[in-house]
Amino acid sequence: MTVEIRQSKPDDWDALESFYPQAFPDEDLLPLVRELTDDTAIALSLVATVDVRVTGHVIFTRCGVDADAGSAALLGPLAVAPACQRRGIGSALVRAGLRRLEEKGVTRVCVLGDPAYYGRFGFRAESMIEPPFPLPDEWQSAWQSISLGETEEPCRGVLSVPAQWRNPALWAP
Repeated sequence: MTVEIRQSKPDDWDALESFYPQAFPDEDLLPLVRELTDDTAIALSLVATVDVRVTGHVIFTRCGVDADAGSAALLGPLAVAPACQRRGIGSALVRAGLRRLEEKGVTRVCVLGDPAYYGRFGFRAESMIEPPFPLPDEWQSAWQSISLGETEEPCRGVLSVPAQWRNPALWAP
């Protein structure tokens, strides 16, 4: 199986509409995914293909930490078609996105996700960058970040997210 990673394009939308509800049956992420993929100025949207079929998708949204605009990104959502999970597709998408962001000068990437999964890429619990909305206590360990490049100065402050992410429901159970 050969997985190819590329920038998403409008033709991918049918595939995304097909597998996002399967990958996230309890959440309707399609409106957020649509808004982010339509705004190429802030979002890096990558798809994974196997035999030209779109099997996975990830978005990295350019953010800032307080006044330092554009120095950080938020990973998510990440989705892989259920029939293609556990084959390294999600990992390939995350690694490709981190490389591309580092090349563009992003120094920190945050994620709200499973520590066991994201820890394998180097994400660690984040305590100096606050999420844009308070998280439930049980989600505290899920707020993580990774430093990219040669960054030595730790970031401090609140993650400044674009309008698409300013819905408190996206940050609560």
